[in-house]
Amino acid sequence: MKRLLIIGCGDIARRTIPLLAGHYRLYALVRNATRSTGLREQGVTPVIGDLDSRKQLSKIAGLADVVLHLAPPPNTGTGDNRTRHLLAALSQGTLPKRLIYISTSGVYGDSGGAYVDETRPVRPRTARAQRRVDAEQQIRRWARRNGVHATILRVPGIYAAERLPLERIRSSTPALDAAEDGYTNHIHADDLARIIVAALQRGKPNRVYHASGDGEMKMGDYFDIVADAYRLPRPPRISRAEAQRVLPESLLSFVNESRRLVNGRMKRELGVRLRYSTVMDLLK
Repeated sequence: MKRLLIIGCGDIARRTIPLLAGHYRLYALVRNATRSTGLREQGVTPVIGDLDSRKQLSKIAGLADVVLHLAPPPNTGTGDNRTRHLLAALSQGTLPKRLIYISTSGVYGDSGGAYVDETRPVRPRTARAQRRVDAEQQIRRWARRNGVHATILRVPGIYAAERLPLERIRSSTPALDAAEDGYTNHIHADDLARIIVAALQRGKPNRVYHASGDGEMKMGDYFDIVADAYRLPRPPRISRAEAQRVLPESLLSFVNESRRLVNGRMKRELGVRLRYSTVMDLLK
């Protein structure tokens, strides 16, 4: 049975593990031993190590045939040293055959609401997106150099029943006026887990895929339909100029970017059929 190593054991990893169990011998890199019990109960062997410390990663050298890299970059800088440390450790032993990296659609920056496919050049506008571009480039160079089959999934906003912006809506955080609002993209967390498995099975070498749903929705409309579904007041609307003054930087990075992801490559090449084509499929 092939061995699969998970890097980054958050919500998406927990949703993906049941789909992999029985098909792979599963391992997971964890920083804290307290996470080990829950993983063992899912049939996963924990490996203690920290991506921020290259010295702690010697245990993963030659461990896996497949690597699933879901760990985010550091919170500062424009480069991703965590991915650099990971690739250096993987290079010390027998190389994996496959590596899947979960990136973000934020690497495109603002597209002015245009339709965007995987051939569009990346133009990151934030340091967070620049770190993702750095990770992608590291992985693609490393994979080509070493003959590893790498697949990159660019992911938009993730939602699920427990991952809706209810606190933002309850706090009356404003959204943009409809005339100035931008398009946003979403993927259900369970669908993302299924896309990851499809990429493991059918992803092409050194290929990028949009792991995105079908909806075309502006950000304020997204907040409105969630508010309506939970019978909450809709968020107030403000101008873009006012948003620059009152919204925190963490929200402005999303408000200031607009694009519509095309997901045809994902459907054609990975054979994915979405269970939640749009957010309304969950809310209704």
